[in-house]
Parts: sequence; structure tokens; C-alpha cells
Amino acid sequence: MINRSSLVFVLSALCFGSLAALDVSAQEHTGVARLGPDFRIYPSSTSQTETFVTRHPTNPNVLFASANTINLATGFVSEGVYVSTDRGATWTGSDTCTGVPVTFHRGDPGIAIDKEGRFLLIRLGFSPGLYSHYSLNQGQSWSGQRTVATGDQDRASLASDPFPSSTYYGRSYAVWVRFSPPFPAVFAYTDDGGATWSAPAQINAPFQRGQGGEQAIGRDGSVYATWAAVQALSPFTEDYVGFARSTNGGATWFVLENAFDMNGINGQMTQKGNIRVNGLPRIGVDASTGPRAGWLYIVTGERGLAPAGSDADVVLHRSTNGGSTWSAGIRVNQDGLNNGKLQYFPALHIDDGGGVNVIYYDDRDTQSDSATVYLSRSTDGGTTWRDYRVSDRTFRPTPIGGLGQGYQGDNIGLTSIGDTLWPVWMDNRTGTYQLWTSPLRISTLGTSVAEAPLPERTLLDQNYPNPFNGATVIRYTVHAGREGRVRLAVYDLLGREITVLVDGTQGPGERTVIWNGNDAAGRPAVSGVYVYRLEAGTGAGALVTARKLLLLR
Repeated sequence: MINRSSLVFVLSALCFGSLAALDVSAQEHTGVARLGPDFRIYPSSTSQTETFVTRHPTNPNVLFASANTINLATGFVSEGVYVSTDRGATWTGSDTCTGVPVTFHRGDPGIAIDKEGRFLLIRLGFSPGLYSHYSLNQGQSWSGQRTVATGDQDRASLASDPFPSSTYYGRSYAVWVRFSPPFPAVFAYTDDGGATWSAPAQINAPFQRGQGGEQAIGRDGSVYATWAAVQALSPFTEDYVGFARSTNGGATWFVLENAFDMNGINGQMTQKGNIRVNGLPRIGVDASTGPRAGWLYIVTGERGLAPAGSDADVVLHRSTNGGSTWSAGIRVNQDGLNNGKLQYFPALHIDDGGGVNVIYYDDRDTQSDSATVYLSRSTDGGTTWRDYRVSDRTFRPTPIGGLGQGYQGDNIGLTSIGDTLWPVWMDNRTGTYQLWTSPLRISTLGTSVAEAPLPERTLLDQNYPNPFNGATVIRYTVHAGREGRVRLAVYDLLGREITVLVDGTQGPGERTVIWNGNDAAGRPAVSGVYVYRLEAGTGAGALVTARKLLLLR
């Protein structure tokens, strides 16, 4: 039975508070930016690597993520399609892009959502080339493949012009490197949502082999592309960064073959089980209307060239004139220089307020054979940075057998919706590489998660979204010593039980529950403030904790 007196105490405290959470275990989450524990957006037994995420240009409720998906038992390869239509509260999808021919897919996805809400996906095929699909129903079904380019190509990045003021509003671009001499950067575009594509065209005429190929689109419709020029011999270290700009939809390009020097980390990382790594550049543009509107940023993974230390670091260069000139390097991660700690695989996103956000793998909190995920954020255009721990667990990178020397995936991703950053990364803590996330609230990024220990107690996290209409996610963690009976229920402010979400025996671990706003009989609850209450353990060691949420109909 419910302990009525303790419930009345909790409800009384909540009634006189704001929508901020109350934890009667006497300790709040230390990392105020993290909205909840890490979670997999599409748990499965399939390996999910090469993670990407993008947002709808006009509907802030919609997120689209993807990954390389590999069934190690059968050898089947595809691209994941993972979708949220409620700002990340819940996700649906599949480990298989169903665009025919399904057995022809070879992964390496690039994704975008265009102005009409079409989902676009570009990938490699088992006959060398690049192929695209589009979806008119948010990834539930896909068109047959369209050929973008034939021959041996690198993975292509995909982006769609989301700005109504642009002459090329709605045009979607693919940018990649062609794997044949002279290994140039190449692009193609579609003006009809992926139904047809322009003929591939070279961006540059390089004097050193290119690798990678990333892009960003400015508010005026300018397209910015970047790639790495690599050394001629194995391990093909990234030697310098190439850059190109087109202000006329790709008709002509301004090109810097050597925008700035770098010393990339391409090769195998011996400290992490000989996984394959790279230092390829990622690019972003400030599309806000703030004081740094139009500034460009490129991040790379480097070592042995200042400001990077002797270990792997993340380095940023910026341009305030559309890429015509670039700044000296700025070290992004703020741990000690030359401390033997490794930062790698950066992903870059400029949020709607002009904040510069970079996520990456990092081992400053763990042993050299393990890693976690960090965010570095700058609100002054990259001049100064603060570091925040994103992931609440570490994992031990290992190569995936049968997928090439040292392979564990080469990319992670980051986007935002309003005040929330959505990072995605690959993590094998379950024994299989899966796509993980842990959303961060931008407005509360002020207390560095890196400066505080992770909580070592049973926790009840604030639901999100909050307020909500439809469904909300509640996450909680039961730590050793609190295992046993666990009960999670929702009450109104008069103490009446609305519904029970969890009631049973559970061991230690992190869990997710979704409340759809209905009562125990399946009837919609009325709009208002409710309390969700967690009981964990029994007897003197039992813990009771509660929080408020707001349901809007």
C-alpha cells in the first residue's frame, strides 16, 4: 500500500514549488544540463554504427536519425531509419531502409529533410556508386533507388537548403570525394526532392588526394564544402583542409585547396583495441541573425601540430569572411595539454542562438582503453570553451569482426531543436554497437558536468518533453542496494492515483517509461499538473522520490 503521509508531504512541497523537480532523497542531479540518462533510440540486436541525426526545417517536433546497420549473423547491410515526431520523447523506425532493391544497400548514409518534409537518404551500393531514396511519410516507406553517381565513391554528406529567403530554397545537395584520380571533391543536387539528380560535377582539381566531404548551407543559400587532403602513403594522414564556396547553387565554386594545415589522426588507435580512426573535417555555419551570423567553423581531429598536443585533440578553425581566409587553430577540448588523454571523432553543430557545439569521444574520465562522450560549447564564436560530460557511462571500443581492419564506425552526429541539443553516437556497452543519445538543455549549460561526479544513487529524472501533449518519457536509475520492489505511479495534486507505470521487482539499471497521458482505465487525463512518484527498495533502505509534470490538452 501507498504510504499516505509521505505522499502528502511530497505533494505539499510540490504544490508550493515551480515546475522544477523535487528529489526527497536529498540530492538533485549534479549535471543540470543532462535531461536524463543515456538511452538507445532504437534498441536491437543489429550493429548500428556511423550515426547521424537531422531535424525538420519547419516542424520542430520531427527528428530523423540514421546509422550503418549490419546483421553480423547474416551479413545483411542497410541503413537505419529512426524517427521521432514528438521532439525526441519517443522513437520509431527500422534497422532497414526499405527502398528497393533492399539487398543492394551498402550503408554509409547521408540524411536530410527538405522544405516539403521529404526525408532524403543517400548511400553506397554493392555495385560501386551513390544511390538515393526519398520518403513521403516520414520514413515509413521509401522510393526505389535513384542513381546519383556510378563508380567508386566515398560516403556522401546530404543537406537541404531550409531558408525561404534563398534563391535555391529547397534544393538538396550531396557532397563527397570520388575514389579515382585525382580524387576530387564532387557534388550533385536535386530540385525535386530526390526524384532526379543533376550530373555529378567536380568542385576542385586537387594536387593531393582528397578524402571525406562535408557541407553546410548559409542563410543566403551559399553552399560551403570541406574535405581533407591526405598524404600519399599509408596511413594516409590528413595533411591539410580543402574548402570551397558556391553562391550560385553550385554553378561555380571559389576553392582553397589548402585552407589551413592539419596533422590528422588517420590510422589505428592502439590504446582503444586498434580501432580505425580519422581526423576528417566537419563544417558548420552560423545561420542565426546574431552578431556572428555567417561565420564558418571547421573542426578536425589532430595531434602533434599546435594547438593540438602529442595526444589526439579536437581543433577548430573559423572564418568571418565566407571562407576566404581562416583563423589559426583553436584547441576545443579543455583538459590538460599533453596529458595522454584522447579526444576524437568530433561532430559540429551551430544552434539557433549561434552557440558553437562540438561533441566527441573522450577518455579523460576513464582508462585509456575506454571512452565516453563530451560536449565542448562556445558562446563567443570559438574563442573560449567549456566542457560538459554528455554520456553517463563509459564503454570499451573494439573493432567489429569481419568489417575491415579496425572498423567500429567513423562518425557521430549532433543537432538541436529549440533549447535541446541532440547528440548521437555509437556505443557497445550492451555488447553490440548501438545508436545512443542523451539530450542536453542548452539554457542550463552553465555548470560543467565534467566537474561533478556522476550520481551513485537511485535517481528519478525530469520527464521530457515537459510540458507535454501526447506522450512523455520518464527515466529512472536503480542502483545497487535499492534493487527489489520498484513502483512508479502518477497522482493528481489531491493525492489520487491516476495510473501505475511500474510495479514489480527490478535489479539495478537504467529504465525508460512512457506515459501517454491516460489514466488506468485508458481515459485521457485532463490538463494540469501531476506528480510522478518512484519507490525503490524496501524497509529502512527504501527510497521515495517524486517530481512534477505538466499535461496540456
